Order: sequence, then structure tokens, then C-alpha cells
Amino acid sequence: MNNRIDDTPIYNMKVVLQETGLKPDTIRVWERRYGLPRPDRSEGGHRLYSQRDIESIKWLIARQVDGLSISRAVELWNTLIAEGNDPLQPPPPAEATITAEKGDLTEMRNAWVSACLVYDEGRAERVLNESFAAYTPESVCLGVLMKGLSQIGDGWYQGEITVQQEHFASALAMRRLEVLLDAAPPPSRGHRLLVAAPPSEEHVFSLLLLTVLLRRQGWDVVYLGSNIPLENLDDAITTTYPRLVVSSAQRLSTAADLLGMAQRLHDAGTTLAFGGRIFNVLPDLRDYIPGYFISETIEDAPQTIEQIVEGAVLPSKKSAHSVPHQQALKHFREQLPLIEAAIWQAVQDSDLQHDHVSIANMNMARGISAALEFGNMAFLKEDVKWNNALLENHAIPGQTLYTYLAIYRDALAANLGVSGEPIVRWLDDLINSDVFERER
Repeated sequence: MNNRIDDTPIYNMKVVLQETGLKPDTIRVWERRYGLPRPDRSEGGHRLYSQRDIESIKWLIARQVDGLSISRAVELWNTLIAEGNDPLQPPPPAEATITAEKGDLTEMRNAWVSACLVYDEGRAERVLNESFAAYTPESVCLGVLMKGLSQIGDGWYQGEITVQQEHFASALAMRRLEVLLDAAPPPSRGHRLLVAAPPSEEHVFSLLLLTVLLRRQGWDVVYLGSNIPLENLDDAITTTYPRLVVSSAQRLSTAADLLGMAQRLHDAGTTLAFGGRIFNVLPDLRDYIPGYFISETIEDAPQTIEQIVEGAVLPSKKSAHSVPHQQALKHFREQLPLIEAAIWQAVQDSDLQHDHVSIANMNMARGISAALEFGNMAFLKEDVKWNNALLENHAIPGQTLYTYLAIYRDALAANLGVSGEPIVRWLDDLINSDVFERER
């Protein structure tokens, strides 16, 4: 069936302006510089446009809303025409679209990932341009960018993808989200939301993506980005008066920072909604954060946020202030220089590499501090299991971490005394657990 739009030139410039909302100068620049639209001339020399010209202008405007520059939008138009595809053809029926979208978005995601892995920025951008032309921004953000980065992250964890490749893809994805954010329509809802990562949290793709999704639904969202000091957050709240603050944490250490943020917001009477990977891995951790857990998937987050704003009941929370654990935390931080000095002394006679020990010391200090903040050393076990599997995937024997933890345990026992018993006891249990069954 041919649904080609009428290309008979019968409309003057005034009609085009009424239909598209553009200014005359903009349309003339597009005609002169990009060759779109392509009006005819009347006998008197006046421009005459067809319905197809008007629809082509609307198509270009829509691509700009999706985040493309006008030059990229025209390039995409010409590419589709050259391939024999009419950009203005209506989409197939809804049921067929769903089926096609699953397959096509998967192919587009795989093509985007492949381009990123060989650092082909041009090809990666073309794949995204074609994706945004064919599907909604929400579908592309979730189906190509988010799932593509997850696929790349899994490859890095398995030792199949380098950190440089992961950083390259993340940078491209973040840049596209920022373009979409700039192109989002003005707010149409009354309440303001503030989105900010807690101190030390650098992974904010999910927060930026959520901001884009919320902005496209009409929310007034102020996005602050990563690693926000609490005093800066206080200032932003005083200035913006948000109905809700939205945040996330990916690791146990940043969840502890989020706990501090949540307590501060709670004391000031500001509502918090939170999510992130660590709360999916450790669901019990949600009970310690004074705020609303959003959801395990970002697709469901906007709906949950709407329910929170409308007055959903806050579930009861646990206290993270265990006196023995707080005492252990204070003493641990005071003795940390002596603990690490003892570790460096002990590893001199081992096969452990200097840079590995430096990173491990930093991560262990953060992890132990976070677990003590929550009053539950068991929360740290998932971190250790994750790191152990990561080392093995990158061809570093599990015995390496087992040896390091044994050294760490002895350094703790020698420098912490009675108040450090919760940490030492937990390390004893961990070293003898199924995590290191093969190494014992």
C-alpha cells in the first residue's frame, strides 16, 4: 500500500509557518544550506510548498527534539532516502511494531556495541541516529544505550573487554543523554525534583537517564550530577525547594555515603527516593535508608516517583546506629595508618603486586567503614565475592585475594584490640567460608 504524502506545491509560506511554528529565516536557511524542504516557485516567484514539504519540516523538528543537530537530521533523512526508505511513511500497526522493535533494537544495540569496541565514534553515532529516527527516545535510551553499556560492563567483568573500551562507550552514551536533556520540552508539572549522586559516587549514567525520562514526562528536574558534597546539596535544596530528592548508589561504600545524605535530608524534612545496583544485590540494605526505594529497574522508576510525590506511605526503617559497630568504626579509622603499615610490612615477602595492594587497601578501608556504618559486617561479603570473581576473570588467581585477606586480618588483630572484634571475627568467618573453599 502506497501512503506517500501529497507533493503538490500549493501552500504559501504563511501556511508553513502556522503548521510548523518555525520562523521564515529558519526555513530559508534550511532550504539554502541543507536542501530541505524543496519548494517550487509560483509564476510571481513566491515559494510554494507541498504537504510533503511541511511534513518533512516537522520530521526534522522531531529529530532535533530527539537530540540530533539539524545537519545530522538532514544527513539521516538523505541516508534513509538513499536506502529506498521514506522517512515519512507511517509505522506499522502497534502489534507488529512491538515485535519489530525487539529484534531491530537488539540489532542496533549490537551494532552500537561493536562500533564502540573498535573506537569507531562515527559508526556508533550513525547507529544511534538511525535508532532515534526509527523509535522513541525512551526505547533507544533503554534498549540501546542502557542495555549496551550493561553488555559492555559484563564483558569487562568477564575479562573480555578493556576498561578503555568501557570508558569510550560510557562517554558516548553520556554525551547523547546530555543532548536529549538539552532538547527536552519545558516542564508541565507543578512539583520540582532534584537529582544528585551522594559524595564519592561517580557512576551516574542511570541518574542522568532517569532525569531524561522524567524531563520528557514533563517533570521539572534539576540535575546536579556526580559526587555532590552534602554542604553543596544543602545550598541547592535551599535554592530550589524540591518536592523530592532522587539519588542512587552502586557500591556498598557509596551506599554508606547515601545513608549520610538520607539522614541529613530526613532531619531537614526533605523527602528522598533512592535506588542503584547495590540495593538490588543486597535488598536488606534498603531498610536502613530513611527514604523511598524507587525500583529495581529504571523503566519502573518514573511511575514510582509519581506515586511518591502523590503521597505514598514511607515504610518503616531500621536504625544503622549499633553502638559496638560505631565504636569499632571510630577505632578502625584512628588505627588505619598503623593497620596499613603492618600490611605493607607483611606483603614484602609475598607475591602480591604493589599496585594491587594499594587498590585493595583503599577498597577494604571503604568497605569496612561502610559495613560498620550500617552495623552489619555481612554486607561486605558480596563486595568480596564480586572482587574475587573479577580477579579470576582477569587471570589473577583467587589465592591472591585469600592471601591478602589473611594478611589484613592479622594486621587488624594486632592493632585494633577488643573494639575491633566485629571486624576480625567477620574476616575469620569470611576466610573460612565457601568464597575461598578452593584456596584453603
